[in-house]
Amino acid sequence: NFGSLLGICLVTQIVTGLLLAMHYTADTSLAFTSVAHTCRNVQFGWLIRNLHANGASFFFICIYFHIGRGFYYGSYLNKETWNIGVILLLTLMATAFVGYVLP
Repeated sequence: NFGSLLGICLVTQIVTGLLLAMHYTADTSLAFTSVAHTCRNVQFGWLIRNLHANGASFFFICIYFHIGRGFYYGSYLNKETWNIGVILLLTLMATAFVGYVLP
C-alpha cells in the first residue's frame, strides 16, 4: 500500500529535516560550512542528510505510483478526494522546491 509508505516517508522527512535544521545556518556565506559541519562532525550527520535527500526522491516515487494506481482504479471519479490529493501533490512539489533552493 503506497499510502502507508507515503506516511512513513513523511514522518522520516519531518524527523530528519528537524534534525538537520538544528545544525543548519541559513546565511549564504555560512550555509555550505554548516552542511559540511553536519556531515563531518555531527554524529551520524552524513546518514541523516543522505536519508533526507534520498527520502525525498523515494517520497516522489511512492506518490507517483500512488497516483498511477488511482488512475488505474478510477479513483479520480471521487472528485473531493482526488482534488485534495492534487492539492497535496502541488504542496509537496512546492515544499521540495523550497527545500532544494535553500542557501
